[in-house]
Amino acid sequence: MLEPSHNDELPVIPGKRYFTIGEVSELCAVKPHVLRYWEQEFPQLKPVKRRGNRRYYQRQDVLTIRQIRSLLYDQGFTIGGARLQMTTDAPSASDDSKLTQLVGQMIGELEQLLKLLSSR
Repeated sequence: MLEPSHNDELPVIPGKRYFTIGEVSELCAVKPHVLRYWEQEFPQLKPVKRRGNRRYYQRQDVLTIRQIRSLLYDQGFTIGGARLQMTTDAPSASDDSKLTQLVGQMIGELEQLLKLLSSR
C-alpha cells in the first residue's frame, strides 16, 4: 500500500520491524487512546499484543493508520464512512479475475514469442 500524499508532513517511518503505541502515535500524529479506539472500529488494524497486553505495530499497521487518519481528518469521512472506504479500497474478486485474465494473456503472448524465437 502506498502512503497517501497528504501525509507528507508526517515523519518518515523508520525501517524497524515493530513500533510501540507511543512511536506510532508520534509517526501518525494521533493520540494513543485514539489508536486503541480505532482498533475496535477498523478490522484491518490488528497490532501484535505481547507481554502485559502491550501493542506492537508493524509498518503495514502504521500505513493503515495513516490512511485512516487521512480519511477522517483530511477527507472528512465519519468513522463508518472511513470503515466502508477501507473495505471498498481492498481488491475485489472482479479485480482478481481481471488480473488472472491479463496474466493468462501475457503468458500466451510470451509463448508465441518463444515459438517465434526458437523457430529461427
